[in-house]
Amino acid sequence: MPLIFHLDLDAFFVSVERILNPQLNGKIVIVGDSPTGRGVVAACSYEARKYGVHSAMPIREAYKRCPQGEFIKGHHTEYSRFSKLVGSLLKDIFPKIQQASVDEFYLDALGISKNYGGVLELATFTQMKILKELKLPSSIGIASNKTIAKIASDFRKPLGVTYVLEGKEKSFLSSLPLEVIPGVGKVMIKNLNSKGFYKIRDISEISVDYLTASFGKSGVDLWEKANGYGSSILNSNQQQKSISKETTFGEDILDTDILLKVLHTLCGKVCHTLREQELMTSCVSLKLRYNDFITNVRSKTIELTDDDRTIYECVRELFNKTYTRRVSVRLVGINLSKFSQSGEQINLFEDEAEKRKNLLEVVNNIRGKYGYSMINLGANEISMKIKKRI
Repeated sequence: MPLIFHLDLDAFFVSVERILNPQLNGKIVIVGDSPTGRGVVAACSYEARKYGVHSAMPIREAYKRCPQGEFIKGHHTEYSRFSKLVGSLLKDIFPKIQQASVDEFYLDALGISKNYGGVLELATFTQMKILKELKLPSSIGIASNKTIAKIASDFRKPLGVTYVLEGKEKSFLSSLPLEVIPGVGKVMIKNLNSKGFYKIRDISEISVDYLTASFGKSGVDLWEKANGYGSSILNSNQQQKSISKETTFGEDILDTDILLKVLHTLCGKVCHTLREQELMTSCVSLKLRYNDFITNVRSKTIELTDDDRTIYECVRELFNKTYTRRVSVRLVGINLSKFSQSGEQINLFEDEAEKRKNLLEVVNNIRGKYGYSMINLGANEISMKIKKRI
């Protein structure tokens, strides 16, 4: 039978921040925007959750509930670096892995658990190895498919291990709330609650035809998950679907020069991540939210690139087409998608392209060492600020 582990790094962003600054150990830590800003909580420690703070909560609400907390903007380059270290460590143990997000991994444990004394022993060994070598706590769910393993990994956090035996999936799920099912969002929950469905057993015990009539294909998927079915196939070549960055302003902005300056910075950040992952993009999207919460998203397909300058030119064009109302802006964001590996681009001007590639590689290395804000890649390329620092 298939044997799937789902490893979820516990409060990952907070764990990394505590590695970078051990003085945060044991303290209430909230990663996100400034407590007086209008962003949301990206992550929080278990100490903060006791006060009702949770991810995606408005940062001001988190501050109201827990003003004594340590509010940190976050170090996203470090999160990416530690995620890669975890992935490398896991590849030394498991024959096949699939990274689902920056802090989640599916692992194929079939056939190797006996080498460690058993399934639970393998899980404990994996947890302790990550904790000892990287100082990162994790929880593991074990099951015959990915859906159940993912739900199980959240069952006993932090540093928990939950093993759902094959054939026991339905009974394990029975009393759990519908919210734990992957892919079930707030809109569907509200709809299900209005029909009297609150627990997973409420769904597993009714006809799939009823759910199909009410929700279409989503209803079939919901019924299958509620009954413990799921895929056990790991896609080790799974590619990231998108890279995005957005900013919610402390005060609404009407000045287009300021908005374009912020978009230029966001371009640099998404392009930095793009090159770190050795990817090139062919689709650029701009997100713009006005102060009345009306949101516009516009996209454009371009030739494959990882160049800040090219992507910013596209973003600027999208902005000029999108910002048609003389209303102040609350939020702007950039999203890159439709990726290919960086070696796949064919460029007729190879010498020029190679020089540009080398320049961008230097930019990434400098930013990785000194921080993003220490270098500006604009019309005049590298600023004097970084030259002096070097």
